Amino acid sequence: MRTVSLAAKIITTRWVVRLPIPMYRAGLGALLGRRFTMIEHVGRKSGEPRFVVLEVVERPDERTVTVAAGFGPTSQWYRNLRANPECHVSTGRIRRRPAHAELLDADGSAEVLAGYAERYPKAWDALSKMMRDATGEDDPEIPIVRLHLAER
Repeated sequence: MRTVSLAAKIITTRWVVRLPIPMYRAGLGALLGRRFTMIEHVGRKSGEPRFVVLEVVERPDERTVTVAAGFGPTSQWYRNLRANPECHVSTGRIRRRPAHAELLDADGSAEVLAGYAERYPKAWDALSKMMRDATGEDDPEIPIVRLHLAER
């Protein structure tokens, strides 16, 4: 029987992971730096605005932000972006910039994650353990989304 770590319980607790959203909506997202980003996307069934705050996996240039669906392709925000890739991104001092989501294939996702693991080995060890604990899978699928921000 698999035991779930405290960290996995925390990152799967809805109110905890939603705590940063009011900060971003109030224009205070810069306090969290460029390591996190808020994506405003459209609910695929409701058509209503939805929000998620995620860690930035890589930032290859000023107009590209790359994030991971740590809980796999069934994550609601991921499914919403698959249905409608147009969204808004807030990160660092950038606030609600229109963006287009590009969902990478399995090879592209693996390449991005390998780069993250190389740059941040300790963080990767901790995050991959949390994702395994949270999903209950030994090798969870972690899709990658590249957000292409519009010019100002």
